Amino acid sequence: MQETPLCLSVGHPVSYSMSYSNSTDFTNPSTFILMGIPGLEAAHVWISIPFCMIYAIAILGNFTILFIVKMEPSLHGPMYYFLCMLAVTDMVLSTSILPKMLSIFWFNSREINFSACLTQMYFILTFFAIESGILVAMAFDRYVAICDPLRHSTTLTNPVVAKIGLAVVLRGVMLILPYPILARRWPYCRTNIIPNTYCEHIAVVKLACTDIRVSSYYSLSVAFLAIGMDVFFIAMSYTQILRAIFSLPTKDARLKTFGTCGCHLCVILAFYIPHLFAVITQRFVHNVSLYLHILMANMYLLVPPMLNPIIYGVKTQQIRDRLLQLFTPKGT
Repeated sequence: MQETPLCLSVGHPVSYSMSYSNSTDFTNPSTFILMGIPGLEAAHVWISIPFCMIYAIAILGNFTILFIVKMEPSLHGPMYYFLCMLAVTDMVLSTSILPKMLSIFWFNSREINFSACLTQMYFILTFFAIESGILVAMAFDRYVAICDPLRHSTTLTNPVVAKIGLAVVLRGVMLILPYPILARRWPYCRTNIIPNTYCEHIAVVKLACTDIRVSSYYSLSVAFLAIGMDVFFIAMSYTQILRAIFSLPTKDARLKTFGTCGCHLCVILAFYIPHLFAVITQRFVHNVSLYLHILMANMYLLVPPMLNPIIYGVKTQQIRDRLLQLFTPKGT
C-alpha cells in the first residue's frame, strides 16, 4: 500500500507488485528508476495534461501574488508577508515534484541519481513542513488581529514577522535533515525501482536490506510532534477567533470579521483535508489500487499550491482590486 509523505512517511508497510521488482542484488545503487504511475503507463501523456495545467496555474498564481504585494504599499503588513512566504513555499514544493514527473510522462526519463533522489525527498518534506508552519503563523496573525486588534501592529512588527518566518524555515530544515542522512546510511538491495512519480521517503527506505525502524520511528515522531502540534495550535487559534466573532453584537459585524479570516481558513482546509482523506483511505480502505494511491499522493501535494493564490485572489478585496487594475486599461 502506497504511503503519502504528509504523515511524513510514518512507516507502515507498503506492498509493491512483484512485476515491478528486480531480482538482481546490489548495494547502494547510483540511480533509482521512477515508474511513474504503474498500471496507467499507456495514459501517462494524457495524465500529464492536467498536472501541467496545475503546475502552470500554481507558478503563475503565486508569482502574481508576490508581484501584487510588492507593488501595493497597502498590502505591506504581517498577513501579506506571511502570504508571500506561503507563495514562495508553494512554488518550490510544486517545482520539486512536477518537472521530473513530466519528464517521466513525456520523455520516459525514469532514471534519477541516488543523491538527486534524496535531495528531492528532502525538499518535498522540508517545504511541506515549512508550509504547515506558515499556516500556524497566519493563524496567530488572525488571532491577534481579531481577538486583540489594538495590539496587532505592536505585536506583529516587521522584525517579529521576520523572526517567525526564520523560525519556521529553520524548524523545517532541521526536522527533515535526518531523513536523507538516515536514508543514505542504509544498504540497498534487490531492486532500485520506485513505483511512484517522485522519491517518496517510505518508498525509498523500504528498498533497504536492513532494519529501518529508526527511520520509521523518527518519521512517526515528526508527524505527531510537528504536524500534529501545528494542527493543534491552528485549532486553538480558531477556537478563540470564533468565540470572539460570536460575541460581537450584530450579524453584519460577525460576517465582516469572519471574512477577514475566511481566506486563511479555506487554505487550511485545502492543505490538511486532502492529506487526511489520503491517510484514511490508506489505513481503512484496503481494496484501492496502487495507482489511485499514487494519484492521491501527488494531488494533495500539488493541488493546494494551485488553490492558494486563487482563494486569496478571489476572496481578498485588496488583491482582487489590484489584480483588476493590472488588466483594466487606464481611463476606462
